[in-house]
Amino acid sequence: MRYVVPVVIGLLYVLLMCLLREPHRLRLNAVMVAGAGAAYLSSGGLDGWDVAFTVVMTYVAFRAVDSWTFVGIGWLLHTAWDVVHHLKGSPLLPFFHDSSLGCAICDPVIAIWCLSGGRTWRERRRSEPEGAVPVPPAGDPVPVPPAADEFPGRRRSTP
Repeated sequence: MRYVVPVVIGLLYVLLMCLLREPHRLRLNAVMVAGAGAAYLSSGGLDGWDVAFTVVMTYVAFRAVDSWTFVGIGWLLHTAWDVVHHLKGSPLLPFFHDSSLGCAICDPVIAIWCLSGGRTWRERRRSEPEGAVPVPPAGDPVPVPPAADEFPGRRRSTP
């Protein structure tokens, strides 16, 4: 359960974020990355390195205000910092020994979504690649392409 729950939390985070419209979704995620960057600031587990990490994450969060890529990078950086704190024995939540490990499992789930553009399922469906044939919803008739002689500007070939 200690490995499954963090994944579920990451998926719930993504689902809740999908309820927000752009640009608010991106901006809130940039703020969340900034908060994640400062999460270990008072732990004292890595002395001045926590301050240096917070400085780096502040820059990443600033760039994340208009870039899903930087939001994803921020979550991946936080994942690495979670691993360092877990190995050092300085957990995110002092009363929960595996909290940094859980965070290190949860954060990549969020990062994958962010690096893929932070879009909702509906937005993904709308942005099909050019040339792709959209699949009609179940129950809709399949469109029939026009006959060769129905294309405008096309000459009829004579046998």
